[in-house]
Amino acid sequence: MTTTETENERGAIKELETKCLHLPHDEERRRYDATFGAISYPIFQTAAFEHPGVRADYQPGQDHISLSSGHNYTRESNPTRDHLEKLIAQLENGETALAMSSGMAAITLLLNHFRSGDQIIVDSDLYGGSIRLFAEYGERYGIKFTRCDLTKDDPSAVATDRFKAIYFETPTNPMTHVVDIEKYAKFAHDRGALCVVDNTFLSPYFQNPLDWGADVVVHSGTKFLSGHHDTIAGFLVVRDRALGDELKLLSTTVGSALAPFDAWLVLRGVRTLSVRLDRAQENAFKIVEALQKQPHVTRVFYPGIESSPGYAIMKKQARGFGAMISFETDTKERAISTLTKVKTIVFAESLGGVESLITYPIAQTHASVPPDVLDANGLTDRILRLSVGIEGASDLIADLDQALNS
Repeated sequence: MTTTETENERGAIKELETKCLHLPHDEERRRYDATFGAISYPIFQTAAFEHPGVRADYQPGQDHISLSSGHNYTRESNPTRDHLEKLIAQLENGETALAMSSGMAAITLLLNHFRSGDQIIVDSDLYGGSIRLFAEYGERYGIKFTRCDLTKDDPSAVATDRFKAIYFETPTNPMTHVVDIEKYAKFAHDRGALCVVDNTFLSPYFQNPLDWGADVVVHSGTKFLSGHHDTIAGFLVVRDRALGDELKLLSTTVGSALAPFDAWLVLRGVRTLSVRLDRAQENAFKIVEALQKQPHVTRVFYPGIESSPGYAIMKKQARGFGAMISFETDTKERAISTLTKVKTIVFAESLGGVESLITYPIAQTHASVPPDVLDANGLTDRILRLSVGIEGASDLIADLDQALNS
């Protein structure tokens, strides 16, 4: 074996747990820690970068004039954000990742790829903010968003000659429906369209949509990727370099890229992604079992339940079932009272952090969704959504018991 082969083998990264911590060969680390030996990637908290001069080969119209830092202005690039983007691209097996100021900013950036008159087929069960955004974009900019229940309906019945993309979450928020990525990626590609998957609920630790044919993966980095309820972030990860370059230019133009300090917070969170999700999922299975025995709970929605309609698809396309549970109580009054009676679990609108959070979707995440859409998705005023954290499972179960029974 040659020296080069030995170095390449030593630098190769195979395990996902390792990919949460290291880029291949850690070439960047060797560059930035040459003086101080920093283990945590530094925060480059600067708006601008100094240049030693103009490149000898510079021509009018070129954006970058520095040969030294490779950066001009943090709106377009920053070392901390660049490092995070490389790490997320690696975790999702993508060509390019873009770190944005929020998950909604990431989706909005993607929508700038489309033109007035284009059709995007969207799954019926989506995060309420996405439903609101699509309604606004459709009305203001002429993009046609067509809802379709991808768990049972055939989208070919509604696709037009301007069909450009299919968009869905899997599992969905909050009903945890499971959508077959491979099936709908093929549907889109057969028609020359993109397949876009929101992977927020599972994160790249449990699921990689690009491996199943998706073209773009969306994340609310605020959630499991960050994992500590202390920053807002969003990501687009793409498989095609040309699309990545287009979105990168749009990001620079629009100016909604993630700030350096927030990028560092997400970097810190990703370092523990594997251990956090393993523990949270372990807790989730125990809580699901307890909720199924709870007399005041009429239904439990979790894709890890073997009788769940999406269980077989999850087993095919994911490595785990995640830590998001929704459940329905016997009355609206009990659902509302449970929110005020939990003591360890926090009543708050978010998910994916180390603390367990409970949410009332119909009044929070989906408050702006039209009643007919809520009805079609089965989202009632008796449903609660639980984001399971890493506390002791027995404490979480006891807290739910006292809240539901008192």
